[in-house]
Amino acid sequence: MRARNPPFEVARALAWGPMGEALVQLRDLTKRFGTTEALVGLSCELQPGEVVGLLGPNGAGKTTTLKLLLGMLRPSAGSATVLGLDCTTQSREVKEQIGYCPDEPAFYDFLTGRETLDFAIEVRGLDREAAWKRLDPMMQALAFGSELDLLVSGYSLGMKKKLAVLAALVHDPRVLFLDEPTNGLDPPTAAHLRTLLRERATERGTAVLLSTHLLDMASRLCDRLLLLNHGRLIAQGTVDELRERAALGKEALLEEAFLALVSTPE
Repeated sequence: MRARNPPFEVARALAWGPMGEALVQLRDLTKRFGTTEALVGLSCELQPGEVVGLLGPNGAGKTTTLKLLLGMLRPSAGSATVLGLDCTTQSREVKEQIGYCPDEPAFYDFLTGRETLDFAIEVRGLDREAAWKRLDPMMQALAFGSELDLLVSGYSLGMKKKLAVLAALVHDPRVLFLDEPTNGLDPPTAAHLRTLLRERATERGTAVLLSTHLLDMASRLCDRLLLLNHGRLIAQGTVDELRERAALGKEALLEEAFLALVSTPE
């Protein structure tokens, strides 16, 4: 039987002591492209030690939300902060503090995996020996070792995704933003990545926001889920709370709750 995820309140208490201020805060966050509303009035928080899944159909607003948090888009209204930094006016500082893994990672093809990580270490001004010592157990968990000295140009999507995760974690960030983190990974490696993320949340108090279409993965890993549809937050809570919101029994799959909720007329 699979062990249940410890409540994120427990993880937060272990890592950071008494409840403190949220690491990520969104307040009425809105983004319009002309007359199209890509995101409307999104308000939520991420606490230390919490893994939150961002779910929704294509075009629901997931990617827009991540881009606003990364300062790649300017909000039409509302605000977002990460570690007390404004995501729009202090986007550079936000990027320095967080870890980010995109859905389709892009690297310099003329570098090897090792050189790519060395570059990330140097850009962030980290101690090289300490950084590689920190990366070693993560590389073992992701079965990423023999690929280190191969050119990135020959990497598969799964290999690039592993490299992107390692680059996102190299500086031991308190906040992680992940876009389809297990896309391209084989099942064993995907399971190891889920374990790695859970350990970081539980043991280090890292707040993790991940966008995914893989509902089984979200059900296994996330403490709480945010369900977007047509740019609006239509439901949030644990898997059990989403089942209840969809008027389904406790044995229903997250997929069933998801389909029921997104098909409900607004």
